[in-house]
Amino acid sequence: MRAMVLRQMGARLEPAELPRPSIGPGEVLLQVLACGVCRTDLHILDGDLPTPTLPLIPGHEIVGRVLAVGPGATSVSAGDRVGVPWLGGSCGACGWCMSGRENLCDSARFTGYSMDGGYAELAVAAADYCFPIPDAYTAAAAAPLLCAGLIGYRAYGLAGEAQRLGLYGFGAAAHILAQLAGAEGREVYAFVRRDDEAGRQFALDLGVAWAGWSDERPPVALDAAILFAPVGALVPAALEAVTKGGVVVCAGIHMSDIPAFPYRLLWEERVLRSVANLTRADGHQFFAALRRHPVRTHPTLYPLLRANEALDDLRAGRLKGAAVLVAQG
Repeated sequence: MRAMVLRQMGARLEPAELPRPSIGPGEVLLQVLACGVCRTDLHILDGDLPTPTLPLIPGHEIVGRVLAVGPGATSVSAGDRVGVPWLGGSCGACGWCMSGRENLCDSARFTGYSMDGGYAELAVAAADYCFPIPDAYTAAAAAPLLCAGLIGYRAYGLAGEAQRLGLYGFGAAAHILAQLAGAEGREVYAFVRRDDEAGRQFALDLGVAWAGWSDERPPVALDAAILFAPVGALVPAALEAVTKGGVVVCAGIHMSDIPAFPYRLLWEERVLRSVANLTRADGHQFFAALRRHPVRTHPTLYPLLRANEALDDLRAGRLKGAAVLVAQG
């Protein structure tokens, strides 16, 4: 099979011809139909997440067709179209797993990080950690839902019942969540870099109540804000933008250091918290929400062997929506 492989930190991905992967108990072999390109992939390549299993096939927003099913994998069947998220497995027996917080399991495995992912023609996944993909979505349109959508949805839940919701960084996750939150009657306020007029207009085109620059105050006080941009300096700005009792959620797996800020920004029962990974329950709830309120993911397609180009475009902020790799070409 063809794959794009990371052999050392900081290096470009290399094309490779690899043997067909084998599957074990509880696993499935997938023909990869599409794989989203996520900012977490950049963090892995750059060494911000320091212990990947090398050599590594990245990619954790996989949509694939089940080709083969291993012993004991009863939740899917050959021919099913499924999605594979960032959380690729957990122990199932620790206190975190037993309390429904498998996202915090110390033995968790992560797709495209501690196990090979979807920048390839074939991939292996644990059947119990796959999600059925709604028929309404093409493979390319569904791929960003598996991380940008799922992590965004978990952050959305942690933001509480915010009527006025700010989204800092309007990329793959925010553009999905803005549509869902708007459909549920929330007011969405989008924040983008000052040099990103196209991103500001993209947010307005998706129906947000207001779109402005990340270093300015919104026209009204927010009930909650979610930071998708991995920029620690935005935390004090977001705290200043939310009202008393407001919540600021840091949704990235990695963020630059948060600068010191005065206690008055946190006072009056404001809450600052992070999001770690996702649970399978998040996925089932998210896809149920999408059946009520479908969204568009605006994918930009790249052939598998142009994965480095997709990563470059993501890093440079040249994308609207999400980058998605497809195996053809």
